[in-house]
Amino acid sequence: MKNPLKKLTEKNPVLKFLSNKYFLVLVFFVVWMLFLDNYSYIDHRFLNKEIDELETNKEYYQNEINKDKKNIKTLKNPHQIEKYAREKYYMKKDSEDIYIIEYETDTIK
Repeated sequence: MKNPLKKLTEKNPVLKFLSNKYFLVLVFFVVWMLFLDNYSYIDHRFLNKEIDELETNKEYYQNEINKDKKNIKTLKNPHQIEKYAREKYYMKKDSEDIYIIEYETDTIK
């Protein structure tokens, strides 16, 4: 007497293909590589996103460094240092008064 599974596979060619041991090993291998392995596809995607973020951060910080270098060059001049201190930190000479004027459009709602 034949096995019922054997009868089904003989009648249906798709089931015969799906029950093939080579196909099953291939499916197992693909699932293992995509999801279960230490170097899986999902991990690679996550790491690639992280690398992209770090590269954009690197570009941003490189631009900030260049801006700061330009500011350092301009602040080597004593007149520029005085101008910067007056504008940024509201410093003044002893004989001066400072008035800060704020407009309604400058405030945050």
